[in-house]
Amino acid sequence: MSELRPVRVWDLPTRLFHWTLALAVVGLVITGKIGGNALVWHMRIGLTVLALLVFRLLWGLVGGHWSRFARFVYAPATTLRYLRGEHRDGDHFEVGHNPLGAFSVFAMLGILVVQVSTGLFADDEIATTGPLNRFVDTATGLAATSWHKGPGQWIIIGLVLLHVGAIIVYRLRGTSLVAPMWRGDKLLPASVPPSQDSLRQRVLALVLFACCAALSIGIARLGG
Repeated sequence: MSELRPVRVWDLPTRLFHWTLALAVVGLVITGKIGGNALVWHMRIGLTVLALLVFRLLWGLVGGHWSRFARFVYAPATTLRYLRGEHRDGDHFEVGHNPLGAFSVFAMLGILVVQVSTGLFADDEIATTGPLNRFVDTATGLAATSWHKGPGQWIIIGLVLLHVGAIIVYRLRGTSLVAPMWRGDKLLPASVPPSQDSLRQRVLALVLFACCAALSIGIARLGG
């Protein structure tokens, strides 16, 4: 333990994104199941998730070291080595996202992009339509609704349960995945490069998210 030191792995913008998205997904499931007047909040939360997803895509390019997609896009051969337990110097599987964790992240981001996109074009044929529904024909809107209310939501629920299950399994093995995402730091060798998390970096994240929120609001206004 004397050779380890706290290393900033998850910068503040990434942590805020993670926990806000988690709360938003829970809110989407609850308001979607309640229906009725709760769908107003369902749409609002969905537009918030849209802003969060666009922000994360941008932050994956310019964010802290371990938040960048380049740090956890693994080649098939590297993934196979990880599964066989063959770690090489410089792999740093224990720092950010390991290959399986990376797959989970990309799967969740991908399905959320699809789910939000279908929500923008959806029409429940009662009182709620997505802000972009008027730009597509009836059949397309109904197809988007069918996916949004059917397979899409169940895939998301399944991925969330897998994510929670992985957290529990790792915790039982003595590794906490929650604490680093909450505090930002992990005890790691001094040779592990930290993520930049300066005031300048945080201001950049704030500006980027403000632009993403403006985009989301603009799309909402297209629905009249």
